[in-house]
Amino acid sequence: MIEVRNLVKDYGGHLAVDHLSFTINDGQIYGFLGPNGAGKSTTMNIMTGYIGATEGDVLINGHNILEDGEEAKKCIGYLPELPPLYVDMTVEEQLQFAAELKKIPKKERNEAVYEVMELAKLEDVKGRLIRNLSKGYRQRVGLAQAVLGFPPVIILDEPTVGLDPKQIIEIRDTIRRLGQKHTVILSSHILSEVSAVCDHIMIIDKGRLIASDTPENLERQMAGTAGMELLVKGTEEQILEILEAIPQAADVSVRESGEEGINRAEFRICTEADEKEEEEEEEDIREIIFFAFAGQRIPILSMQTTKASLEEVFLELTGEGTAGEPSEADLKEETEDGEGDEE
Repeated sequence: MIEVRNLVKDYGGHLAVDHLSFTINDGQIYGFLGPNGAGKSTTMNIMTGYIGATEGDVLINGHNILEDGEEAKKCIGYLPELPPLYVDMTVEEQLQFAAELKKIPKKERNEAVYEVMELAKLEDVKGRLIRNLSKGYRQRVGLAQAVLGFPPVIILDEPTVGLDPKQIIEIRDTIRRLGQKHTVILSSHILSEVSAVCDHIMIIDKGRLIASDTPENLERQMAGTAGMELLVKGTEEQILEILEAIPQAADVSVRESGEEGINRAEFRICTEADEKEEEEEEEDIREIIFFAFAGQRIPILSMQTTKASLEEVFLELTGEGTAGEPSEADLKEETEDGEGDEE
């Protein structure tokens, strides 16, 4: 459905998008995930024909967005982070206007508008001016405008930003319904957002694609960051001595548990073993830990393993601290978005 080839966007020597390539298949919900300033909005703006690329191509259902823009855009419904709405129009007037811009035949317009108002739950406010609507309802109007005419590709840039929990749940439910008949691309820097609704996740950082897989497979790939927590009746020195002698236990830390004579030990399960340890590596780490402590007659009161969450996968791949203050690329993206809204 979508093919992005070697996409580059250069802002005066700063690469907001750096030789990005990926394909998107029909009939799935894709999460476009990355920290602020990663290049998500810039990539989406290029994919929708909103801005041009320095290099590369984007094909939408076989149409090049840069060379055959009109045909390519017929296949896309786009919701920017800030929906472009005329605040002096009513909800129904805005959608009727959008339907005309999308060249929906006049005799089909009313039905198309009422269909998307029902989808976005806008029937009760269809006669109200957009300037009098809350942010949540404005976001719904933008979503209804994006899906009007039901194009095969729906692109949503941060669709739940600034919404309250109830509104977020409603938007997510709408996205799931859209995903049953459309290819949906959802941009977000919120991990719970993509894990809740997406079939496939693409992680982008500094303009490059660094991972692309299902949420389950991404977590499985990061199995090496799994850890273990023990509650042990023994001294800190005894626990450290035992665990540091076990090759599979890395980054060991021991602290008081709050109960006298009982300490809490935490460590990362290391899956990298040298050739001499291959046979031992095949053993269950829990058995190795149990027998090591039992041999010293030190009781383990509890043992718990933890697997890498999607949050840990994200931090591992993008590096800690990348989601902090807005970068130059992020500010540039906001500027581009703001200019588009004024237009």
